[in-house]
Amino acid sequence: MSRLLYRLGKAAALRPWRFIAAWLAIVAVLAGLAGVAGGALHDNYTLEGTGSQQATDLLEERFPALSGADARVVVHAGSGTVDRAALAAAAGELREMPHVSVVDPVLPSPDGATALLTVRYSVPVTDLKPGETLDLLRSATRGLSDAGYQVEFGGQVPENVTAPSGVAEAIGVGAALVILLLAFGSVVAAGLPLVVALAGLGAGVSGITLLAAFTDVATTAPTLATMVGLGVGIDYALLILTRHREGIAEGLTVPESVARANATAGQSVIFAGCTVLLALCGLVLSRIPVFMTMGFTTGLVVTTTMLGAVTLLPAVLGLAGHRVLRRRDRAAGATIVVESPRIRRWAEHVGRHPWPWLLAASVLMLALAAPALGMRTWPSDASSEPASNTVRQAYDLVADAYGPGANGPLAVAVDLTKVERDALPGLGERLAATDGVTDVAPPRLSEAGDAAVIMVTPEYGPQDERVTGLVDRIRADVLPPGSEITGLTAAYVDLSRTLSDRLWPVIGAVVATSFIMLMVVFRSVLAPLKAAAMNLLSIGAAYGVLTAVFQWGWGAELLGLPHSVPVSSFILLLLFAVLFGVSMDYEVFLLSRVREAWLQSGDARGSVATGLAATGRVISSAAMIMVAVFLGFAADPGLVVKQMGVGLAVAVALDATVVRLVLVPATMSLLGRANWWLPRPLARVLPDIDVHGGSAPPAAPEREPEPSRA
Repeated sequence: MSRLLYRLGKAAALRPWRFIAAWLAIVAVLAGLAGVAGGALHDNYTLEGTGSQQATDLLEERFPALSGADARVVVHAGSGTVDRAALAAAAGELREMPHVSVVDPVLPSPDGATALLTVRYSVPVTDLKPGETLDLLRSATRGLSDAGYQVEFGGQVPENVTAPSGVAEAIGVGAALVILLLAFGSVVAAGLPLVVALAGLGAGVSGITLLAAFTDVATTAPTLATMVGLGVGIDYALLILTRHREGIAEGLTVPESVARANATAGQSVIFAGCTVLLALCGLVLSRIPVFMTMGFTTGLVVTTTMLGAVTLLPAVLGLAGHRVLRRRDRAAGATIVVESPRIRRWAEHVGRHPWPWLLAASVLMLALAAPALGMRTWPSDASSEPASNTVRQAYDLVADAYGPGANGPLAVAVDLTKVERDALPGLGERLAATDGVTDVAPPRLSEAGDAAVIMVTPEYGPQDERVTGLVDRIRADVLPPGSEITGLTAAYVDLSRTLSDRLWPVIGAVVATSFIMLMVVFRSVLAPLKAAAMNLLSIGAAYGVLTAVFQWGWGAELLGLPHSVPVSSFILLLLFAVLFGVSMDYEVFLLSRVREAWLQSGDARGSVATGLAATGRVISSAAMIMVAVFLGFAADPGLVVKQMGVGLAVAVALDATVVRLVLVPATMSLLGRANWWLPRPLARVLPDIDVHGGSAPPAAPEREPEPSRA
């Protein structure tokens, strides 16, 4: 691979416009195809084998009106009661909207001050256009607003049909540009990693839209893919750019320096990217479609940004020439510092006193991880939105007027081919007598009379910890064979339980595959084990900080949340897979240089200091960029994306400081030559891959003139 990357890098540096034109054509074609043939995003939360899924399937088959999206119109009178005639007129307007199958009868509150209109659509929520659908709801209820009533909207349509604002992406790109400018002191050097990352991101996001035409792609998948792709894309370009600047400092011509950087750092980029892809593939083991598509789409963007780093970046580096250096560094006789003396001295200090630093850093990481022992995971709902949001106001109005459980009613689906119709009254009585149930509606029969649905209102809201026990009690003590329970709350119970059960297989698969890959790359057993342990420490600390910030509420208000919320059920799997892969990036970058120094000198402790000195600045800059990008996504209104942004930012910050600057030099100094121990049987069968980049180019390069630049 080194030979291929060397030739590819040199060809791109000598003929930059060909490669740039090819990339522009690829991005344009993919964008055009995405606009013409791209599909719509669609969340698929199918939970095969769960009770809520069985009930949902029955309702979709025999109650078509319940199979689409829904919206809730909550009307509140500041004083007095809501006029029934005005409600009837609004219900008539709502029935005339596109895709509306039925509007449920008006449900007034006991005091008459609040009324609830439930609108049921014949299509899924993601088939509805965001702005248009919400505008139609507002237009249909304008008469109520004009009459002085407070009108708020809840349900699937207002909660889930949202358009991305682009604010998070803009914050991340802006912060990355500032950090790169401070790190390199050159506008050209600062801009190149961004240009390359954005090109790969553009191709990848267009690919996601095309993928959505053939399969379900989660609505949050593009945002998650953008977050990760932007971070790793800039990092990959930054690594190759840094190696190229070192080559220029050694007196190489621009094409030769680009070729060697691509053959060395580019190979590290390929293996780091493949590690991320392996980690994302672990999401397949979740067997939950929404997670699988998140893994596929994020992997697609990582792949395009990785390819951009080893094909497009060499071209723009060849075009930029010496302008990647500061103006003062371009002067004749100027000395370019390529390593950090401070980091070298620090690494040597830690290496001389490994035990105190190892214990101190381990205690810190474990202390940060400790809150995760009390983590409660649960999907987010409207109660997690800011108080100014209409879905939050609708949630509060419903809770005040009908009780908190009205925001998450349970639906008991009964298959009347398996249960006698005469048993329905008794079932309703047993449901009403169940502890935690406040109301049970009369059974509603399907048109064919072969199924019934009974709506049950719990005493607790959807996020209340007691709802899990209520759902379990109904299933175990009340429901006869041939009936099951579904609804938002029951689906949440099953989803959280399913994710918890499948977390450990995903962790095991990701750690095992990453270990094998690193063992092959670095021909060592202990180095991959150490890397896995360090990554697990970083992830544990991220889980702990998430618990403190969101569940304990230590930073909820700063992030725009009205109160403390559970950690989203989606976070455990997503954060682990993404973070394990991203953290391995830094491990590959650092160990590549440490192994290079080890092979050259044979000094186990000195090679650690040399590797850290050579990579310390680039890892610090890359980490700062990633943290800035991820924190930018903490401004996203979606709770899952917000928590992902905070978790990734915390973990990367800890990984680049406590782990890379303390734990790694301490443990590697203690292990000494054992860092690179490999049993002889394995040494004979494993391929010898020169990923560290310390070898000379595969062929003696001839000195060629630099390409002319306009």
